[in-house]
Amino acid sequence: QFVESGGGLVEPGGSLRLSCVATGIDLNYYSMGWFRQAPGKGREGIACIGKDSSRIKYLDSVQGRFTVSRDNGKMTVWLQMDNLKAEDTGVYTCAAGPCLRNLQVDSSGMDYWGKGTPVTVSS
Repeated sequence: QFVESGGGLVEPGGSLRLSCVATGIDLNYYSMGWFRQAPGKGREGIACIGKDSSRIKYLDSVQGRFTVSRDNGKMTVWLQMDNLKAEDTGVYTCAAGPCLRNLQVDSSGMDYWGKGTPVTVSS
């Protein structure tokens, strides 16, 4: 129900813009989250954006470097990633559902998931 794109190999300090396009689901009814899983680590929540973009939350380590946005009419959510660091490497996945829990981006209640797009930050 989601197709992510935009991942790839980038040098430290570079930028990438990830896209998440929904099919068969009306984004107007869902908050959307971006999550990543680094090699050998668990999944962590990167960003959560409310249904109408009025509420946005980021993981502390990406605050000020990443920007999440959405256009429900285009059924698309984006994650602009700037000043990338090696520790940003991982598979990035978008998902629909309640992505904010205890004031943190949380994956436990998400309803629908994409398959992910890999991001590698390396020189």
